[in-house]
Amino acid sequence: MNDTMKKNFHDALRKGVRRDGRKLTQFRDLEIEFGVSSTSHGSARVKAGNAEIIAGVKIDLGTPYPDTPDEGSLMVSTEMLPLSHRKFEGGPPGIDSIEAARVVDRTIRESKAMDLKGLCITEGEKIWFVAVDLMPVSYDGNMIDLGVIAAMAALQDARLPKIDKEGKVLLEELSDKKLPLKEKPLAVTVFKYADQYVIDPTEVEERAYDARLTIGLLDNGHLCSLQKGGEGPLTVDDIEHMFDLADKTAKGIRKSIK
Repeated sequence: MNDTMKKNFHDALRKGVRRDGRKLTQFRDLEIEFGVSSTSHGSARVKAGNAEIIAGVKIDLGTPYPDTPDEGSLMVSTEMLPLSHRKFEGGPPGIDSIEAARVVDRTIRESKAMDLKGLCITEGEKIWFVAVDLMPVSYDGNMIDLGVIAAMAALQDARLPKIDKEGKVLLEELSDKKLPLKEKPLAVTVFKYADQYVIDPTEVEERAYDARLTIGLLDNGHLCSLQKGGEGPLTVDDIEHMFDLADKTAKGIRKSIK
């Protein structure tokens, strides 16, 4: 987006005008569907406007790290494919994929959402390794916030593989045991455009922002993670206002999900 288009975009935001008619701090209506894949250990699909993300969970056996012999492991990865938007290319993950995966992973990890000790099978020898894959089917902005929702939904849907009477793990068979989840974090990214603040931007809107702040929040409103993005600076007043917007938005999202 060139400077003239960006200025016009900022002027429209000052008048409270967005391309899809939403208010500046209005999150798109969410649709969440569980169990969309019969071949994963857990899955979910999240839709928000024209954005659609599928999350899949794979659970495998692993060896614990030496410094955490009684804890399992959790990892989030993201892949942006040309399927989801023409701006993405095939090949190794690009910077957008890497950043989204890291911030989603950090939000879930720092919230202590998963009881990693509950993923230990035999201390020092055998653990469950949980991998969450996020793939936008239709990319239309706000990958981090929607990615956290999709990842958490898939983790809630997941079931651990069976272990038979002899202690053998049957990876292809699912038990009735769910993953040991303790928290349900949300991420709310507040985007700053000149002197205006926007929640849940579309792909077109994302092209014009100056700075953004991704705020991870727990059910009780406590902060669990923070990530600043964009080239523009943020003042203390900016950050305080962004926190207020994120807290209000998170409460609204939780209410709509319930």
